[in-house]
Amino acid sequence: MVTRMKILIVEDDLEAAAYLAKAFREAGIVSDHASDGESGLFMASENAYDVLVVDRMLPRRDGLSLISELRRRDIHTPVLILSALGQVDDRVTGLRAGGDDYLPKPYAFNELLARVEVLGRRKGAPEQDMVYRVGDLELDRLAHSVRRQGKEIPLQPREFRLLEYLMKNAGQVVTRTMLLENVWDYHFDPQTNVIDVHVSRLRSKIEKDFDTPLLRTVRGAGYMIKDDRTET
Repeated sequence: MVTRMKILIVEDDLEAAAYLAKAFREAGIVSDHASDGESGLFMASENAYDVLVVDRMLPRRDGLSLISELRRRDIHTPVLILSALGQVDDRVTGLRAGGDDYLPKPYAFNELLARVEVLGRRKGAPEQDMVYRVGDLELDRLAHSVRRQGKEIPLQPREFRLLEYLMKNAGQVVTRTMLLENVWDYHFDPQTNVIDVHVSRLRSKIEKDFDTPLLRTVRGAGYMIKDDRTET
């Protein structure tokens, strides 16, 4: 079965976004839409896309900041920047921020489509694991599901992101600062017990009714997810 390309359109102009979605659909490409930078960042972080088409001037978080944050999170989905800012310096700034291609507005859709197809075929970017495993615990990023010993464990979105980050760094201590920046998008400590509460809830869900503990608190350092049974 041929897998259809899936892209994310991050565009605050609803009419322009609807036009793009319709044109991509007619070209056999599936698309999602985010109308601001924060929503685009969340969707691009939580879902697997072949290409992101990102407007540069967006509410809540501008396009370049969105791209830079994705790259900081080690998410390397190819990005095509669309912008009315089309001078050479503008294009250079966009590419240096982490964009893979830059197309000034106005544009011809046929050219946009060709550029998206080229980015979708690109194999040079590091691939992200779609499934993380720690012992008998399995997290599927694409299906957005968590199972242990084949039993599905329902998680809230924040709990899923927390577990995903811990499992991505399995066997390593994850500090509060790392969690605040990568799971909560805070670049400061709000001095609350939000992390402790979520870790406690997550631990209860992934360890209740199972014999082997996986999620531990490393006093004075942070948290770690690890299966000691895999050690030699």
